[in-house]
Amino acid sequence: MAETLPLTGERTAPGIWHENYWYARHLAAYQWLTALIPPTGRVLDAGCGEGYGAEHLRTTGARSVVGLDYDGTALRHITKVYPELKVLQGNLVQQGLADDAFDLVVSMQTIEHLWDQPAFVAECARVVRPGGTVVLTTPNRLTFPPGNWYHTRELTGPELVELVTAELEVTTVAGLRHGPRLAAWEAQYGNLVDAQLADGHQEWAESLINLVQSVRATDFVVEEVEDSLDLLVVARKAP
Repeated sequence: MAETLPLTGERTAPGIWHENYWYARHLAAYQWLTALIPPTGRVLDAGCGEGYGAEHLRTTGARSVVGLDYDGTALRHITKVYPELKVLQGNLVQQGLADDAFDLVVSMQTIEHLWDQPAFVAECARVVRPGGTVVLTTPNRLTFPPGNWYHTRELTGPELVELVTAELEVTTVAGLRHGPRLAAWEAQYGNLVDAQLADGHQEWAESLINLVQSVRATDFVVEEVEDSLDLLVVARKAP
């Protein structure tokens, strides 16, 4: 089994049973954007965290993937667990990368952690090539539970679009939500996220334990935005 990073609340990781819902939810967005990977292109995962997402992009068609993160512990973990990934340590709002260096830039569940969100979007726009694509995801402030002290500013759909359109042409705005199986559980037991946050996992009911352990990325769907769990924006840099 792959080594796991300690949980801090700032990122998620595979291989931790009580974290499996969040891992699957985040992985679902990476799987959704697989169709956007240029088969011979270079991809940057800005804020790559544990590295599972960048590894997914590498194994589903990208010619090369670079993971960029500020946390040295996470990057050392990646070199052991995902040795074929290239990693760089850097500040996301001052990336130190060449202009027009990547065909696709992705940043998943990252922008809400940053103090200077416009500067981050500008950096993503700078390092993607003309005609290239930038994909950002973030929790929807309308549905995400308040109080995560690792988040500096959570966003609504219109706020995220406003940030991105300052630098890029937005081509797709979508939202990730629970699919039928998770929705059916909620119809019987109540809000799934609230249930996980109400108590420590040692106190969870058996129905919740069984569900969380079984959640897969395919239990999430991407469709409407307004009351979605996570926001997804795809944007293009002018040629």
